[in-house]
Amino acid sequence: MMDWILECPQCQATAQPEGLPTVCPEGHPWLVRYPDRQHGIVSRARVRRRQGMWRFREFLPITSKENPITLGEGDTPLLRTVTLGREIGHKNLWIKDEATNPTGSFKARGMSAAVTRAVLHGVTDFVLPTAGNAGVAASAYGRRAGAGVKVFAPKTTPATILSQIETFGGDLVLLEGHIGDCGREARAWAKSASAYDILTLKEPYRIEGKKTMGLELALQLDWKLPRAVIYPTGGGTGLIGMWKAFHELLEAGWIEPPLPRMFTVQAEGCAPVVRAFEENAITCEPWADPTTIAAGLRVPAPLGGPLILTALRESGGGAVAVSDEVIAQTSLLATRSEGIDFSPEGGAGVAAVRLLVERGILAPGDQTVVFNTGAGWLYR
Repeated sequence: MMDWILECPQCQATAQPEGLPTVCPEGHPWLVRYPDRQHGIVSRARVRRRQGMWRFREFLPITSKENPITLGEGDTPLLRTVTLGREIGHKNLWIKDEATNPTGSFKARGMSAAVTRAVLHGVTDFVLPTAGNAGVAASAYGRRAGAGVKVFAPKTTPATILSQIETFGGDLVLLEGHIGDCGREARAWAKSASAYDILTLKEPYRIEGKKTMGLELALQLDWKLPRAVIYPTGGGTGLIGMWKAFHELLEAGWIEPPLPRMFTVQAEGCAPVVRAFEENAITCEPWADPTTIAAGLRVPAPLGGPLILTALRESGGGAVAVSDEVIAQTSLLATRSEGIDFSPEGGAGVAAVRLLVERGILAPGDQTVVFNTGAGWLYR
């Protein structure tokens, strides 16, 4: 029996997680809550003895009798920079390198959780739109589970990413436009083919996998969180998930305040969250004609916009946008400075740190973690 419930933080609706949940009755994302789970301090030692993302299974939507669909995701490096921090004027800069996950990005975490729950409920066919890395991860985890995966992607998606989707067995359909256009086609296909749509935040479990980035960060820092987290934000599930994870750790007594300041970074050519934050809005209006070299940031209308904005404001963080030129330059600088294979999204995160220090929003000595959400080789 599942010992969690679904809750909508926007309309306060609740539901039991029966069947294949999508969104709340008003169309908002569900979040998973675990009201009956108890986490003693002593169990932190047990977590340390395990490996991978599922070391945190007591914080995840799985029962003691179930086995996850896994490719060994998680346990990604947390590396303190040497040269790069000096280059951008920051003395305490760390990189959480999600590029070392299976399929080369943080998307592996979310797909492991989402595919696990769906397959346990009998799903044999998945469909999703992708800006890039999610399609690769879905294809791999779908094949791991013996399920089919239909992927709708923009024609402008980097060629290496498209090749990876097909290599892992994804049934790839290329479309003109952006991920929003692909989303409409994916939803139509889901209805006609009785496939399960695992679009970002259209089901509640991808976020549970991605929140393990926050759980893992706490573990790697011996249960003391950094002053700031810089997160490249497209759909925003990673940022929402980490903010959720930090609160769950706080409630469990595994960490103490303060929580990190959360910062979104987007591309100037697609910055709906930055615009909404600066305008003190509570939702993100769709961004017209989104363009950027950072494919993962090309999300013009994130469904989780209100949840992203809440995390930014509750944490005392913020949102900044950087140009494609700066993204490209900084990705190369970061890669050559540290030997870490930065994606454009990760490069945007480093560029954001420089900008925040220059504006006096971050102090040069604040322990700051930038998430390199994917591998640079996927874009080349």
